[in-house]
Amino acid sequence: MALLNFRRKETAPVPVKPEVEAFLKDYSIEVMPRTAEKVEDFRELLPEGTRVYIAHIEGTPIEDMVATATRLNADGFRVMPHFPARIIKDKAMLADWIARYQGEADVRQALLLAGGVEKPHGDFHSSMQLMESGLFDKAGFTRLHVAGHPEGNTDIDPDGGTRNVDEALRWKQKFSERTDAKMALATQFAFEAAPVIKWADSLAEAGIDLPIHIGVAGPAKLQTLIKFSIACGVGASLRVLQRRAKDVSKLLLPFEPDEFIGALAAHRAAHPDFNITNVHFFPLGGIKTNATWAIEHGGDSAIPAAQQ
Repeated sequence: MALLNFRRKETAPVPVKPEVEAFLKDYSIEVMPRTAEKVEDFRELLPEGTRVYIAHIEGTPIEDMVATATRLNADGFRVMPHFPARIIKDKAMLADWIARYQGEADVRQALLLAGGVEKPHGDFHSSMQLMESGLFDKAGFTRLHVAGHPEGNTDIDPDGGTRNVDEALRWKQKFSERTDAKMALATQFAFEAAPVIKWADSLAEAGIDLPIHIGVAGPAKLQTLIKFSIACGVGASLRVLQRRAKDVSKLLLPFEPDEFIGALAAHRAAHPDFNITNVHFFPLGGIKTNATWAIEHGGDSAIPAAQQ
């Protein structure tokens, strides 16, 4: 099976496979304040109730983050802002951010991560420290997501191994057992299904039962994917893209995640207990393009409020 699916759009719609439609149920998508500003109305793009992550990049004012969260919440979306530990100076700043998000946007969900900053701005350097602060429990957050790394993370394990990542996952598993908040692993994007399935199975075998929300790069040009893969440190997937880029004819065609999602969806259909439960889109080729692709493939994020 090819690792990536490169093809031109067909004029006739392709029938939606039931397993893909089921796999895309309750998908999430990521935005940044500066890209959100370019979207006139998210309600025309995303199903009501879609979980929308708001990426907090170093240098983005908290005011911009909260304003984006407020807008999305008012439009009926489930808002999940990033809390990057390394750009949060201290516990007082963390408490201030939480109070702003809750007071202005009724935020009750968060993605906690170390953040892509080499030198911490203050007291925090890991998501575990944010959890240990107790502030999210105190504020009554109902859902906390943490990072998962199907290909490892050289920032955490410079030697290329997984010892530190694995140790952190065991800690987060234990934390999930003593908090009332629902937890899940949100991963970086990947392109090859077989290694992702192997990684997910290894977590289950190790007793890590946190649901996995697998990162998927939305439709985009190959050049765009290579650029973001380099920036995000997606090593194994980057090598796949580089091999594809050697074929000039494919370089000009758009990438769509049909085969990657199709393979994961088929595996889940055959293994109902599979721990990859949701898709999380990175709209690298644009929010509208990604949202359109998801809807065309049966994606529907509307779920009962009681399950949120």
